[in-house]
Amino acid sequence: MSTAQDPQAAASSAEPHAAQPQAPGGQPEAAPTPEQQLAELQARHAEVSDAYLRAKAEVENIRRRSEEEVSKARKFAVESFAESLLPVRDSLEAAIALPAATPEQMLEGVQATLRQLASALERNKVLEINPPAGTKFDPHHHQAISMVPAEQEANTVVTVLQKGYLIADRVLRPALVTVAAPR
Repeated sequence: MSTAQDPQAAASSAEPHAAQPQAPGGQPEAAPTPEQQLAELQARHAEVSDAYLRAKAEVENIRRRSEEEVSKARKFAVESFAESLLPVRDSLEAAIALPAATPEQMLEGVQATLRQLASALERNKVLEINPPAGTKFDPHHHQAISMVPAEQEANTVVTVLQKGYLIADRVLRPALVTVAAPR
C-alpha cells in the first residue's frame, strides 16, 4: 500500500514546485532578498520620479509658451487694422499737400479716401449699422434720440442721425436714430 498515494497529498506536494520559477538548471529560483526588492523599488521610484519631473517641466514650458503667445497677440492685435488705415492717412496727407486743388478735385479725393476707409474697416470686420426707415427699433443696435410723430408703425426707425458700427458681431457704437412715436 505504500505505492498508492492519496491524490490530494500528491497534488499539494506538486504545487510548491509548480508555483516557483525554475532556474535554467531546473532548480527553483530563490526568492529575492529584501535588499534586492528594495533596490528594484528604488530603481522604479527613480524612473517614476524622472518621468514626473519631465512631465512637470513640459507643462511649465507649454504654459510659458502660451503666455508669450497671448502677450504677443495682445501687443500686435491692432497691427493689421493699423496697417489697413495707413493708405487712408497717406491719401489725406496727399490732399493737404495740394493747396491749389479745385473743389471738384478735393471732393473726388475725399470720396476716394472714404472708399479706402470703408474698405479698411470692412477687411477688419467693422460693419455699418445704418437701418433703413421703417426698420423695427433694436435697442441692441440702435440708440433712440427722440420719438417723432410719423406715418409709419410705432417703434420703428424714422431717420438715422449717426451710423453705428459692429466689430465681429459686437456693437462698437449704436446707430443714433429717431423713432416713430405711437399714434
